[in-house]
Amino acid sequence: MSDLLELKERVRHFYGKYEVYLLPVVKFILAFATFWLIGSNIGYMEKINGLSVNLILALLCAILPVNAIILFVMVIVLANLYALSLEVCAVGFLLFAIIGLLYFRFSPKDGYFTVLTPICYTLHIPYVIPLSVGLLKNPTSVVSVVCGTVVYYFLAGVKDNAVLLSEVQEDSDAVSKFVVALNPLTGNREMYLVLAAFVLMVVLVYFIRRLSVDHAWTIAIVTGILAEFIVLFAGFLTLGITGKTVWLIVGNVICVILGLILQFLFFNLDYTRTERVQFEDDEYYYYVKAVPKLYVPTKEKRVKSFGGRGRDGRRERERISKEALAEDLEIDRDLLDL
Repeated sequence: MSDLLELKERVRHFYGKYEVYLLPVVKFILAFATFWLIGSNIGYMEKINGLSVNLILALLCAILPVNAIILFVMVIVLANLYALSLEVCAVGFLLFAIIGLLYFRFSPKDGYFTVLTPICYTLHIPYVIPLSVGLLKNPTSVVSVVCGTVVYYFLAGVKDNAVLLSEVQEDSDAVSKFVVALNPLTGNREMYLVLAAFVLMVVLVYFIRRLSVDHAWTIAIVTGILAEFIVLFAGFLTLGITGKTVWLIVGNVICVILGLILQFLFFNLDYTRTERVQFEDDEYYYYVKAVPKLYVPTKEKRVKSFGGRGRDGRRERERISKEALAEDLEIDRDLLDL
């Protein structure tokens, strides 16, 4: 355990020292992965889905705030939808307008979660996002998860109905295209089930991990994952949705592992040394519970070389070595002469 704690402190020190260089790299990778996924799934406008365009846009996102990724994603998605169908583009524009208002009003600092949600859906592990939000953020941050989930299901529905939406039809059939484009939002019971499970998970994890009980984060992780798993498993059976159970189990196992990693990084406490303090002032009594963090300070190795020849030099080296040894052992220097 001490080795892991020391490694964590070294990683934190490294990140704090090189944060100004690491963040642009993270944003570049995240932006490039997002643009590549858009092009590979709904790349109906080939001119804006090439490798060179994705690299240039990702480089711009690397030096801009994370919300720039969201804005570029909206523009690229709308351009691809326009190449597919004008009606679909109109529906997408209305959806993005509503999502933008909700996102920038309630969770403008949670851009990473909004962008990561569709990516995690592609990897079949979307459950890690609401757990992370519940552990690291506040309940309003669930808006970022909702926005990412709605966008994913909308684009998945467009991809599934691309042939029908791309057919050249008469103007009288434009209404049917609007209906097909809206169906992934209005008639998708699976999406509403997932949204309900994720909102429940975020709320449970947030409120339980803030309780002043021992192992609050562990209880929050287990409770949140179990609640989300039960809701989704029962919902899939009720709605007759097949082919989701295996990935549901695998995704939640990965979710447990991620939750324990986040707990180790951000809330690793030593409950064996818990202290409770009581004091008062003129108006209140105070009951304070103090739980220390597990912390192992990193030690930097120091190599000293001392010059000197002859008997005086040897005595000097011996004296300095004994002083260094006494300091490391935290004992009196005179004890080494006994």
